[in-house]
Amino acid sequence: MSTRVARACFGAWTLVLTIVYYAVPDAHLYSWAALGYSCAIAVLVGVRLNRPRRKLPWYLISIAIACFTTGDSAYNLIIALGGTPDFPGVADFFYLAFYPLLTAGLLMMIRARNSGDANRSALLDALVPTVGLGLLAWVYWIAPFTRSEHLSLMEKLVSIGYPLGDVLVLAMILRMFTGSGKRLDSVVTFGVAMVGLLISDVFYGQSQLNSAWALGGPVDMGWIVFYSAMGYAALRPAMTSLTSPIERPNPGMGSHRLFWLSTAALIAPGVLALEYMEGREAEIARGGVVDAPVIAGAAALMFLLVLARVADLAQSQRQAGSRERALREAGSLLFAAATEEDVTRAVKKAVARLMPADQPYHLQFLPPVEGLDAETAVRRIPAAELPDGFESGGFKHVVHATQRLSGHRTGRLVIGASDPVLHLLLPAFETLSSQIAVVLERIELTAEVSRREGETWFRTLIQSAADVILILDANGTIRYATPSAETLFAEDPTGSPLARLIADGSQEALREILFRIRSGVGDLDDIQLTGVRADGRTVEIECDLRDLRNDPSVAGLVVTLRDVTERRGLEKDLTHQAFHDALTGLANRVLLKDRLEQAFCVAERDGATLGVLFVDLDDFKEVNDTLGHAIGDQLLLAVAQRISENIGKGSTAARMGGDEFAVLVEQSDSVDAAEAVAAVLVEALSVPVEVTDGNGNKHMISAKCSVGVATNRDAETATELLRHADLALYLAKGNGKGGWQRYQSDLHTAMMQRLEMRTALHEAIEEEQFVLQFQPIVELVDQRITGVEALVRWEHPAKGLLGPYHFVEAAEESGAIVGIGSWVLREALRQFTQWKSENPETTLRYVSVNVSARQFRTADFAEQVRAALAETGARPQWLLLEITESLVLRDADQVLADLKALRAMGVRIAIDDFGTGYSSLSYLRQMPVDVLKLDKSFIDDILHSRQQHALVDAIVTLSHNLDLAVVAEGIEEAGQRAALDAMGCQYGQGYHFARPLWPGDIPALAVKPEPYPVRQQASV
Repeated sequence: MSTRVARACFGAWTLVLTIVYYAVPDAHLYSWAALGYSCAIAVLVGVRLNRPRRKLPWYLISIAIACFTTGDSAYNLIIALGGTPDFPGVADFFYLAFYPLLTAGLLMMIRARNSGDANRSALLDALVPTVGLGLLAWVYWIAPFTRSEHLSLMEKLVSIGYPLGDVLVLAMILRMFTGSGKRLDSVVTFGVAMVGLLISDVFYGQSQLNSAWALGGPVDMGWIVFYSAMGYAALRPAMTSLTSPIERPNPGMGSHRLFWLSTAALIAPGVLALEYMEGREAEIARGGVVDAPVIAGAAALMFLLVLARVADLAQSQRQAGSRERALREAGSLLFAAATEEDVTRAVKKAVARLMPADQPYHLQFLPPVEGLDAETAVRRIPAAELPDGFESGGFKHVVHATQRLSGHRTGRLVIGASDPVLHLLLPAFETLSSQIAVVLERIELTAEVSRREGETWFRTLIQSAADVILILDANGTIRYATPSAETLFAEDPTGSPLARLIADGSQEALREILFRIRSGVGDLDDIQLTGVRADGRTVEIECDLRDLRNDPSVAGLVVTLRDVTERRGLEKDLTHQAFHDALTGLANRVLLKDRLEQAFCVAERDGATLGVLFVDLDDFKEVNDTLGHAIGDQLLLAVAQRISENIGKGSTAARMGGDEFAVLVEQSDSVDAAEAVAAVLVEALSVPVEVTDGNGNKHMISAKCSVGVATNRDAETATELLRHADLALYLAKGNGKGGWQRYQSDLHTAMMQRLEMRTALHEAIEEEQFVLQFQPIVELVDQRITGVEALVRWEHPAKGLLGPYHFVEAAEESGAIVGIGSWVLREALRQFTQWKSENPETTLRYVSVNVSARQFRTADFAEQVRAALAETGARPQWLLLEITESLVLRDADQVLADLKALRAMGVRIAIDDFGTGYSSLSYLRQMPVDVLKLDKSFIDDILHSRQQHALVDAIVTLSHNLDLAVVAEGIEEAGQRAALDAMGCQYGQGYHFARPLWPGDIPALAVKPEPYPVRQQASV
């Protein structure tokens, strides 16, 4: 059975027993015994499965748990038989036996992990919190027992035994924590178990003191945690580490350990202060704090322990400084060594300086040997694991260091000493070992260089070189060539003139460099030439020349050649990639700007005209979103090809990024050339492009584009020319796309004004510069005001009151319309609610608010309406939202869902300016719409055009059949009102009834007129 399965089974079994224990009180005797003995058995099973190095500590822990459970079982059995357990009794014997057994097991684990060595730093770190917690145990746990008047001496001793045992066990756990370094392993689980045990013991002791103990309470959960954690820790494979030696942790003190030690050291004064504050009068009456001697003794002891720990840190610091000086001196000795014998003597002196003066040690350093394949490592190992040929000098452990050197050689070093010394000096030995390896490697390399100084080694190196080395005589004939020359030129060039190996295009350069070096100018490096192979293929070569004609061993010119064909090709590829678009192969932004700056300077000098076009595909994003980016890339390739084919040879096409291209038109005498190219591109790209998707399906995609044109006639710099072309493109996009527009100076002014307008709009929203006017909507029969339409106005700080004509378009483009619309909605509802509350008899039934398409398409528009209604206290039936036909006809499914959500709230919907867009009668039946608002253009000619009159009559009749109310906009004459009333149109608005009014003018108009018969029609 694997440990994973064992842990799962143990956990499930413990959970079941815990549930039974709390759910079935009558079974406490059996369920509690099963819990405890299961834990003891789990420890034994863990020992069998994981096979720790030392088993006795685990056996003692298992026996301790069994004793604890036996005491509980005896106690529970007496209660189950109807008796009262004696105190002290049999159960207390088993309870008290539990603590020394558990302490002995934990102490054995500590000694096993530390290999029997005393770790003074870890011991002091554990003692400080132990004394602090012991003080707490005395004041709040032990002392009450000693002062209890109803307990006998034996009862007091037994009662005191429990907290003393807990403090002892806690001390062992703290010692394990402080001596574990970063390898906590199962120590954390042990800590959890002991915390559970301590908590339950504390509450149990208090209950015994107050004679209020009862089985089955929450206090038992601490012992359950103890049982579960101990069993789980024993079943984990990591339990073997608790009895296995570990590296001694750093004796230094980290910030977290310093925090806990400081906290523990403050326990004594804290307890003293707490006792003083809680029992000041009573203690004064008794002559002072009762526990003052104990508190003072604990404080003094912790002070001494902290001083001892500080002394340890100071000593460690001094030892570290001494080791650092010894290592520097050892390094000086080693690096001065010239032979391996010198290294051996230097190692002996270095180890002698590192070792403490009063400590014996054993050193064995063997010269490097060949054929021993070992990794570079420094390890502390038992003496029994030493390789053959080494001795430990009688020490239990040694440091064994191996240094892997070149040539399959290995250096070996053994240092034997007492375990504390080895622990202390192991980092220094690691540094020393690395220094030895460096020195040995340096000595070997020095010897190797010396051996290769001979001619044989020199010739071998030359003939094996990848570079070609030629020696030329005075006439430029090749007298000697290395074997690599045949690889480079496909023949042995010895005896041939060097000029025969060089291409015609480099002959002049060759003659010049030979002349220069023969003239005594010195050595020449990195000369670029083109060579010719015997098979006629050219190669790019780089050469260095040395004039050694005066050297008797050479007596000629030494030419070193290397093949750089691949490097040159790579450089060309990289240069091309740096200046060209990876997808289309056109020039990129960097190359276009470089050529533009050069061309701009030439054009300025010659007085010529230079044109730049910015080309942007219309609706390219929809292609990527609907057909995918692969189809989009095909479209970009086709567009790039068409642009290149239609701009002329002297012009440069570039891709600026995304779906934006640019064209640098060649110089001409007028601006007509750039405009002609723009017209050609617009026409060429108006033809759809056929592309194929991954499934083989073909698609015809529009490649229509907008083009911005600019010339240097209107720009002072190349950068300004690019900016003008971009501005012209923006204007071309705004004029309906699919065309071209040339930059004009007034465009810049208009653009700046538009940008200023956008900025001012956002400031106006933040500063609440908008106000509302309201235009009445009346019943045509009796001209009673039944509703109002909210109309926004802008109180501009400088320009005064502005109507929507001045800012709505800019607000739509910038997105500010969403914020403005949200404000209008809330303000209109607030004002309408105020009117209704001030005059409940008012004839006003609703307020109509226009909603832009951009505002309506926000993801949470319905929730915004709901929040506005809740914020203003308005009823949903008071609100009529006006939307445009274009919004209804686009994204019909989403619009339908949003309209249904609004209708579900009780909000009504109107179609504004009906008949001015792509009118479709089908959506009137499908969409949840309540009102149609006829555009003013239908009303203007209703008295003079029979066709217009018939059209309006038909719309009104159709609306009545669909249960839709009709509001006629723009009524300016009495005749128009009478004609619409005769048709059956019930509502109207316009200057004939009232212009837009301020909020204060509305209540006086919204009063009930004299009764008048009306038709039964759909109402608003």
